Amino acid sequence: MKFNYGGQAVIEGVMMRGQHVFAVAVRAPDGSIEVHEAPLNKALYRGRIPKMPFVRGIIGLWDALGLGTRALMWSADVALQEEETPGAIPAEAVPVDGVVVVQKEKAIDFNGPIGWATVAFSLILGMGLFLVLPTAAATFIANLIGVENSLVINLIEGVIQLGILVGYISLIGLMEDTRRLFGYHGAEHKTINAYEAGAELIPEVVAQYPIEHPRCGTAFLLTVAFIGILVFGIVDSLVGRLLITRIILIPLVAGISYEVLRYTAKNIDKPWVRLMITPNLALQHLTTRQPDLTMIEVAIVAFKKVLASEGVISPEE
Repeated sequence: MKFNYGGQAVIEGVMMRGQHVFAVAVRAPDGSIEVHEAPLNKALYRGRIPKMPFVRGIIGLWDALGLGTRALMWSADVALQEEETPGAIPAEAVPVDGVVVVQKEKAIDFNGPIGWATVAFSLILGMGLFLVLPTAAATFIANLIGVENSLVINLIEGVIQLGILVGYISLIGLMEDTRRLFGYHGAEHKTINAYEAGAELIPEVVAQYPIEHPRCGTAFLLTVAFIGILVFGIVDSLVGRLLITRIILIPLVAGISYEVLRYTAKNIDKPWVRLMITPNLALQHLTTRQPDLTMIEVAIVAFKKVLASEGVISPEE
């Protein structure tokens, strides 16, 4: 079975995830590319869980949140470090295709209070901004205009959620650092698209591939919004409109959304599937920017590290 590789943008770099390992490549202040590689949780990625519909999505997304946070913390540590000798090549550097690559063995420390506090804060902020606020606003609007149909109210809530999401992404996209992050996001997409098309993984070739990808996390957020409208609409008609039911049902909505995204990714060649994911691909234009060749170079280094570690390519490639 063909494996679907994934990844995410980090600060001045890209994290790529394979079947057995993940790798983070970051452009250091001295111009070199620092790379960290670590194994993935075997039980989550190669045990029974990946074969369990709905459950695999819930557990996988939780692990992805932790993995993404670890990668971001490590990338920040690399990208913000002081350049001791401008232009100097680090002693542990290895030239790869003309690129100075530095392999870092230091593990990404995530088990301390700072790491878990970061995840907890992100969850609380996300739930407040994209769950509590839209629910309260939709309830207020429904009472104001006299709407009682639960599906209509949840449609209003979904529109508010999407409005907040688009507004939030557009606002942070005005920042220079965020625009660079979105550029690396585009580089990640282009690299995976090029690989899946069988193209040579060099920056000039990869740059020609699409900036959108059907398995993108941005697409997942939009799918969650649509599935949430349906699920919450049904539940509200049975038990009433309660915030607690939304919190309880978040895993169910996430699990269903994951399966929908998984199905569309597998059937991307079908015209009706392409039509269905059009909004998802359009939304990705908010979270991606056209990367320059140096960004694509970093994404390729991370991806090749994963491929080499899993025996797909030789370490020399």
